[in-house]
Amino acid sequence: MAMRQIITSENPILRQKAKKVHRFDASLQKLVDDMFETMHASNGVGLAAPQIALSIRVFVAEYEGRRVAIFNPEIVKAEGEERGQEGCLSIPGYVGNNIRRAAKIVVKGVDAKGKPVRVNAEGWFARILQHEIDHLDGILFLDRLDSPDDLLEVQPEEYEEAEEAAIIE
Repeated sequence: MAMRQIITSENPILRQKAKKVHRFDASLQKLVDDMFETMHASNGVGLAAPQIALSIRVFVAEYEGRRVAIFNPEIVKAEGEERGQEGCLSIPGYVGNNIRRAAKIVVKGVDAKGKPVRVNAEGWFARILQHEIDHLDGILFLDRLDSPDDLLEVQPEEYEEAEEAAIIE
């Protein structure tokens, strides 16, 4: 496994729609392993390939014992609406309040071997998956702010405290 560098919001890759994965081989499992290692080392709960400068449709996420790596994900069902706070590893030092997400979702895609997967998620886990799928479509949580007042700067000494309340991905 290897640590990958996380790019920040100035990089144009984060604003591009990522390309679908069509060829599945052993290199994809190594990529998934690297992404989980990078995510864990950065204290994140999700990481999309564009965040490590790869414009392909894959993300990893782990929250409260649920761990997924999904290629070519699609939200096939969404129910309800919740507002919450989010942060992002590609936008360090900031969190956004009142970000709207579906309360429950169903995501389908494939695993690193190209086998179909389907994930039912609700609450924070659903929020994480939606945040990561947004990355694959070139969307950042900043685009989902209702008001500029909902973007909060978090000082380094406050960051650990904010992580307890926010999804930092």
